[in-house]
Amino acid sequence: MAAPCNRPAATQEGTMLVARYRHRLPADYPMDRIRARVAERAPAWDAIPGLIFKAVTVEERVRGAAANAYSSFYLWRDAGAAADFLSGPGFQAVIDGFGRPQVETWLPFTVTLGAAATTLTLSEETRQIGPDEDLARLRETEQVRGRDIAGHPGVLATLVGLDPATWRLTRFTLEADRVDAESGTEVAHLAAPGLAALRSL
Repeated sequence: MAAPCNRPAATQEGTMLVARYRHRLPADYPMDRIRARVAERAPAWDAIPGLIFKAVTVEERVRGAAANAYSSFYLWRDAGAAADFLSGPGFQAVIDGFGRPQVETWLPFTVTLGAAATTLTLSEETRQIGPDEDLARLRETEQVRGRDIAGHPGVLATLVGLDPATWRLTRFTLEADRVDAESGTEVAHLAAPGLAALRSL
């Protein structure tokens, strides 16, 4: 198994950005329409400048999710690349189809790559940072945990996003295991034009 990329994000790309937006859909929404949209648009995502990866996720009530939803989860090389996308035609197509979503963003506290080549599941866990916690020590702890997670077979990547507005950490993990109602959200497609370059660092 290839050795995971375990250096902190700040030493890999310095200005990387984690982002996500989510569209909640009606209970009777035909989710096959979403899958068809994903399949149609997937090739264009590999040509987005500055994109390390984008995981398109689908949640379906019939498969145990709380509600139908369609989301895009991004790791950007830098904030400028994210801004270019949000002001460009690709994101305008999102607005035209679903309205302008709220875009969540995080600073990449840690980014660790595993050996898997693809992913089927995106899981996440969030925790509050205590007012007296040492942030440097916390980052070191999360790096060690990330290396442990990324060393498991089937893990593509695990990363921790820091929200300094609320002082919360959210760990996102992309895995090749099949999704179920307990383990995470189904990844309908992964576009990863910048992943190979990140692995080579």
